[in-house]
Amino acid sequence: MIDSHCHLDDPVFDGDRAEVFARAASAGVRGMLIPAIRPRTWPALAALPARYPIAPVAIALGVHPQIIPDLDDAERALAQDATALAAALAAARTPATAAVGECGLDGGTGERALQETIFRAHVRAARALGLPLVVHVLRAHDAAPRILREERGGEVGGVLHSYSGPPELVPIYRDLGFVFSFAGAVTRANARRPIAAARAVPDALLLAETDAPDQAPGPLGARGRSEPAMVADVIAALARIRDQPVADVAAATTANALRVFAAAGAWRATSPSTSSS
Repeated sequence: MIDSHCHLDDPVFDGDRAEVFARAASAGVRGMLIPAIRPRTWPALAALPARYPIAPVAIALGVHPQIIPDLDDAERALAQDATALAAALAAARTPATAAVGECGLDGGTGERALQETIFRAHVRAARALGLPLVVHVLRAHDAAPRILREERGGEVGGVLHSYSGPPELVPIYRDLGFVFSFAGAVTRANARRPIAAARAVPDALLLAETDAPDQAPGPLGARGRSEPAMVADVIAALARIRDQPVADVAAATTANALRVFAAAGAWRATSPSTSSS
């Protein structure tokens, strides 16, 4: 299994991060992607994979739309300038860097015009670096496909993380070169839109994630802390929703993550695409 999106650099894991990685490895997680949220966190995130080789870690570097109102002046200036952003990403890039992100649009966060400018800069930077995008879109599916189309995001593609759009948009994002990742929401029966979308996504475009420490599966919900070992619960839920064997969903989501994040070489050493774990 691969957890295609988790924030294990979050301070909430400072007290037991090694144990979290160990539990992930014991559960069969053979790789995970940790996306950044802002430039000042990039150095610490880039140093993380070498510290925890028990479960191979890939990273993405970018600016989360929800953090935009909190950016300092230097971060804000950098994030808006595609050329400067691409140069900064290139300088911060390590062998573990597999994507650009987390980036995108968030309808619950202010400064929407700035969000769009920064999102466009990320797409341009990803194209310059030849890396896929990790895209956050929440209550902004009216604008995200247009921006991705205008900025030629399909040249690099990527993943719609914790996909929140309706099933009707699946073909739109598919044709733009994106795959779809699902998190703990699909384990809850009342999450009608994610469940409907998860049924509509083709096998070759399906990923699983935990979004740790958020989106804990099942009854824990928003009150609990998620961690990568719980990607097994997400995969089991996807299997139920799609009426497929758990092993098949685990194998498909692993193979798809390996394909999308091809730069995550450490994953391939322990997670061949033919594996069901």
